[in-house]
Amino acid sequence: MGLVSYAPPMSDHDPDAALRLTLKRHRAFATALLVAMAALILFSYQLPPGYWTEMLQAAAKAGLVGGLADWFAVTALFRRPLGLPIPHTAIIPNQKDRLGRGLGRFVAGHVFTESEVRRVLAKLDLARILEGFLRDPEASRRAAMALSASLPRILASLEDGRARRLLARLLPRIVSGPAGARLLARILRAAVASGQHQEVFSLAIGQLKVLLAAREENLRSAIEARVRAEGGALVGWLAGATIARRILNATNTELEKIGPDDSDLRAAFAEWLAREIEKLETDPERAAAIGRLMREALSHPSVAAWLMDVWDRLKLALAADAARPDGRSVALLSGIFANAGSLLAEDQGARERLNRAAEGVLMTLLPSAQVQLADFIAGVVTNWDAATVTEKIELRVGRDLQYVRINGTLVGFLAGGVLFAVLTALFGRVSH
Repeated sequence: MGLVSYAPPMSDHDPDAALRLTLKRHRAFATALLVAMAALILFSYQLPPGYWTEMLQAAAKAGLVGGLADWFAVTALFRRPLGLPIPHTAIIPNQKDRLGRGLGRFVAGHVFTESEVRRVLAKLDLARILEGFLRDPEASRRAAMALSASLPRILASLEDGRARRLLARLLPRIVSGPAGARLLARILRAAVASGQHQEVFSLAIGQLKVLLAAREENLRSAIEARVRAEGGALVGWLAGATIARRILNATNTELEKIGPDDSDLRAAFAEWLAREIEKLETDPERAAAIGRLMREALSHPSVAAWLMDVWDRLKLALAADAARPDGRSVALLSGIFANAGSLLAEDQGARERLNRAAEGVLMTLLPSAQVQLADFIAGVVTNWDAATVTEKIELRVGRDLQYVRINGTLVGFLAGGVLFAVLTALFGRVSH
């Protein structure tokens, strides 16, 4: 490379065209100033000998030396000066990987620090940002739709065999302890509060009526047979059919009495259920007994098969509903998001807890993130083409480095003149 470096031709579509032109101008000026120092030296030797001529010669020589030294230093950053294999030149292309590692460590250790992250988080107030997002109906609905749309993929990614084994192990353990009894008590209380226990009772009575009607002939025959067995063939022949008919009629009559909502049997059922709920909540022995029964029931192969069938149906239903923009999944998630936004808006403590939780998570992840960030930056720089990296850096800092050359030339010129004047004043004129 000569004193004036070659600049690639500019393209109409070159994003660095302006930088390239600016660098070319500043480089030409710095080189012209260096050439001017050389010309001034030659010119000074054409002048008559004298104090001022010698001062000009000393100043021009110092300016030329300073300019050449700074030219060499600036050029050595990006390439070999004059193409010569001088050690410790072309620093950026030769040390690109080491510079990348150093840059990565600097950013991770001095920019992406714990104090800086805490300061940024304090300014961001993540809870306020999340609150504003959740309270926006359109934004929360879009988030609910996106999350709901991902449910089929999540469900499809579940390994059924593993899910089945997990459910088979966990459910019996959950319901067999005190927590299972408390859960059952809460479910029953909710059912009683909503009147669903009476619906269950009505369903049971209705099914019993249907069963009796479907098996009436079989029951009549069984009762007649029992009468003959107890009273003899004659009694059975004379009264068996009558007794069977009366028993069945009485049974149907009693079942019809249970039908009205204000029947005594319904009231008795409600009282019994309330007592059982209280025992589940207060009596450890009853809770343990119910837990054992529930565990045995859930451990039965038939019940386990039924639960797995429920799981399959639930999974299909969730997948089908989640795919619908107007499905229950989207509505449920939108409601959850809206409630969470209202909670954050009304509860300062909730916002503070959320901010602290987010900060705690980030601080826990920060050491690992710093390592990964340093490795990422180092990897990116390592993968860069050395010539491209050198050109990009030179285009962005080259103008300032040309000022280093210019200042070196001018400072050298002035320093040379001042030094000549001082030395002459101290030691007098020195003959050459």
